Amino acid sequence: MEAALTKKDCIITSYRDHCTFVARGGTLLEVFAELNGRQAGCSRGKGGSMHFYKKDSNFYGGHGIVGAQVPLGCGLAFAQKYCKDEAVTFALYGDGAANQGQLFENLNISALWDLPAILVCENNHYGMGTAEWRAAKSPAYYKRGDYAPGLKVDEMDALAVKQACTFSKEHALKNGPIILEMDTYRYHGHSMSDPGSTYRTRDEITGVRQDIEKEVRKELDNAVAQAKENPVPESSQLFTDVYAKGLGVEL
Repeated sequence: MEAALTKKDCIITSYRDHCTFVARGGTLLEVFAELNGRQAGCSRGKGGSMHFYKKDSNFYGGHGIVGAQVPLGCGLAFAQKYCKDEAVTFALYGDGAANQGQLFENLNISALWDLPAILVCENNHYGMGTAEWRAAKSPAYYKRGDYAPGLKVDEMDALAVKQACTFSKEHALKNGPIILEMDTYRYHGHSMSDPGSTYRTRDEITGVRQDIEKEVRKELDNAVAQAKENPVPESSQLFTDVYAKGLGVEL
């Protein structure tokens, strides 16, 4: 995706925001410091896992409410068109959020106003822990746009993703919104409490997975160690970053 974009383009996503933040130029130290509530975190230790942020790269997070990032993403696309930025917004959501009403409301107004919005459904087939065929009567999410075109893309193929994003950006700038369904696979469970094997077999997981963890484990361990040594925010920071500068309390 990043290979098809510039930093003028916006990305907004769900609480699965960690790798997207790194792809936008964030560091591992900023990741782990934020996870540990430390000052060096990308949100100064006050956002936590679900609220990563990188303003200089137009990465707007990390959102904990299922599907709520889509309306914000369409708002970013509105701002881009209003300001004539010649840039687009990629709003990412999972298959578990694909039935949210707010998604369709915002796709409708984005199509009415020809906003440069690309709605990306990252379909890992299991949502929080429910197979897509049990949650959606029609799991062909790229066809859900009706009046907006859609593409299904093999997200496990980096070159296919790049090509699809390049095409989608060109389309959105000229014609308005488009939907991308990124067909992918989740190796782990939804959360720490989910072993990931109650609704699928271990053979299925190992059949898809290719183990590259050893190559990056040393780098990750080093970043974790630095994050733990970083101080927590000062108590005076509790009331900062609440209002825009000049519009609220400044300490």
